[in-house]
Amino acid sequence: MSFRPQTGSRRNAARQYSKSAHEKKAKEKRRSGGKYLLEETPEFSAKEVVEKTLGGLSKLGNQVFALSPFSQYFDDWLVNLRQIISEFESNSAINVDEQFVKERSQIFLDVEGALAEKRLQESNLTGDAKTLADNNHLLVETDKEYAEKTRELSSKRNAEVQRLTHKIRELEDDVASQQEIKISIFKPIARKKAAEKLAQTQQNLESTKNELEVALQSFTAEQEKLHDSYEKKKQEITEKVESLHKELERLETDTSIDVRQAAFNALANAVNALLQRTPLPPEQQ
Repeated sequence: MSFRPQTGSRRNAARQYSKSAHEKKAKEKRRSGGKYLLEETPEFSAKEVVEKTLGGLSKLGNQVFALSPFSQYFDDWLVNLRQIISEFESNSAINVDEQFVKERSQIFLDVEGALAEKRLQESNLTGDAKTLADNNHLLVETDKEYAEKTRELSSKRNAEVQRLTHKIRELEDDVASQQEIKISIFKPIARKKAAEKLAQTQQNLESTKNELEVALQSFTAEQEKLHDSYEKKKQEITEKVESLHKELERLETDTSIDVRQAAFNALANAVNALLQRTPLPPEQQ
């Protein structure tokens, strides 16, 4: 058996290998080139990116939270807000500059601080409700205390007036009786003593009448003082109750919408200002 060299087969195999490698490289080049073009070509135009971003910001800015406590929605809302801005900044059709980054960072700090304040206010809701209940109870107790003190003062007044009135009647009877006795006495010494006794009784009568008048004035002044003190205390409690009512009513509505709308407006202005500073080629607009 003789040996025949197979040079032709090797050449063919080499050519096939070379062709296969060449085609493989060409395919890889085409794939690489395709990938490059896909990365460099923006999926949306700058105008579409801005419209999408502003639309998302507007939706978040005008979102009204349904149930109290509204702070339960704050964290998710901030995450969504950051996501919208992150997508805007990472889009290849948008050229973000340092000023925009600085502006949006400050806006986020502002809205986070404002929402933190809202969260703190809501955390005081339970305490305010208890304070309101306490003040309502205090208002009732103040009315009861005033009514009780008024009854006590009235009873004291009536007793004193009754005592002095009774004393005045007795003295008036004594005066009338002593006047009759004085008239019926003929002896000078006895008549003189009767006159002195009558004068003393009349003096006691006038003194008792004055005492009654002073007592009535004193009770009137004390009643007015009691009433003024009651009205002042009641007014202070009532004002506090009304203030707490308003605060609780305010916290029962979503007041964070003002804060969130302000953040939306500020970010929208920052986006528009960025586009004005970095004009884009016509084909990307």
